[in-house]
Amino acid sequence: MWKKWKESELYKKLKEVRVNRAVYLSAIVILLSLAVVLAITAATNRSKKNNVTDLPEPSTTVTPAPTETEEIPDNDTPTIKDESVPELALPVSGKLIKSHSVDTQVFSQTMKDWRVHLGVDIATSANAPVSSVAAGTVEKIWEDPMMGWCVAVKHSEDCMTIYKNLAKTMAEGLAVGNTVQKGQLLGYVGDTALLEVAEDPHLHMEMTLKGLQVDPLEYFSAAVLKTLSEDTIYEEDAGK
Repeated sequence: MWKKWKESELYKKLKEVRVNRAVYLSAIVILLSLAVVLAITAATNRSKKNNVTDLPEPSTTVTPAPTETEEIPDNDTPTIKDESVPELALPVSGKLIKSHSVDTQVFSQTMKDWRVHLGVDIATSANAPVSSVAAGTVEKIWEDPMMGWCVAVKHSEDCMTIYKNLAKTMAEGLAVGNTVQKGQLLGYVGDTALLEVAEDPHLHMEMTLKGLQVDPLEYFSAAVLKTLSEDTIYEEDAGK
């Protein structure tokens, strides 16, 4: 009886169905396992990627190499700030009595008020010789209503020195366009500057650089300035 049942068509079909069902279940289990593995792998990769992104970028800042200490210029060298300015000599032997002042007003003995002073005053004896501080060309000779007789010497395209409060009598043969050498006589100290007539006899000297008023003392060497501050000829004349 049992033997006949196993050999029947119905038994064979039922057995085939059970086998196929086992195969299907196995395939489903395998697919689910693969899906789980892929999901875990993807999650792990995302986590690693996020961790890398969150890391700070490497610094690209370069620490500069230490610079050498700048040398302090020798006090005996000129304080020239422009190559167009030649080495200067004193225009007259004397003693500085009034400095160049643009920002701070100074008292005028003549006008009895406070005002800027666009130059330097070098006290000396009356009729003391006034020389050019450097080689150049006589640019102008004129009489200023307030500063008396004046001479301007052009030393370069940008540099010019002006000598004021001169006596009316100039150096012999001096004329506009003349070439003068360093130390060459221009004229003599006078008392023609009405704006400074109450001061002791002195030369009023100005300087321009690229058309702007500058302090002449900044363009003399320390050695030259020392002779200006320690002048003895003027002091001896003043004591007479």
